[in-house]
Amino acid sequence: MGLSTWEVAFNRRVMHPLMSAALRAGVAPPTFALVETVGRRTGQRRQVPVANGLRGNTFWLIAGRADNAYVHNIRANPRVRIKARPSRVRDGARARWRTGTAHLLPDDDARARHAELGRGRPLYRLDGLALRRLATDGRMLTIRIDLDDRVR
Repeated sequence: MGLSTWEVAFNRRVMHPLMSAALRAGVAPPTFALVETVGRRTGQRRQVPVANGLRGNTFWLIAGRADNAYVHNIRANPRVRIKARPSRVRDGARARWRTGTAHLLPDDDARARHAELGRGRPLYRLDGLALRRLATDGRMLTIRIDLDDRVR
């Protein structure tokens, strides 16, 4: 069951801008992160809030729909930026921008990957409910982002 038209509009026009602003200001819950891509047509930077899949020097992203605009942007230009809080306190508590290269993994089991990333993280798992509703045709897509710099 996919999202209704009003739910999609509410997410796009209300939730995404609010969460993006909170993430930029550093006041969003650690469950969320910002992914910045370069628009494939305009060349402008585009930011979208996503679940925080940061694990060391890898950021895991599960796209609810393989045809999302940011997925098309990643296909066209795999260089991205991520703003996320580290998953371990010893790596720091503040979110910071990191650059990396994204790799689409269509053969990866996105549901299993999401379950693995959500282990011990109840808010991440709750976000997964919306993700599964978004995946109307079951075509969730795993994206692995190899980050350039090391966490200190």
